[in-house]
Amino acid sequence: MPKRSSKAPPTDPNQAGFAAVEQATADEAEILRDIEESGKDPAAVALGRKGGLKGGPARKAALTPAQRKAAAQKAAAARWKK
Repeated sequence: MPKRSSKAPPTDPNQAGFAAVEQATADEAEILRDIEESGKDPAAVALGRKGGLKGGPARKAALTPAQRKAAAQKAAAARWKK
């Protein structure tokens, strides 16, 4: 699955380390400011995250065992087709 990030990770190890520390120590106000600067609605970002966490288990609960097996076989066939 393609990554949806528009920014490529830094190739320099020092820059990558700095970015990791900066991200880990960022406070919530900075994160919200970054979301607002990107033009995204913070409420929509939070809602999308919640939906993403619920999606897989909810789909599994809705499918019968036979349907899950068919989906898994189709996915395996697609992987091996490559």
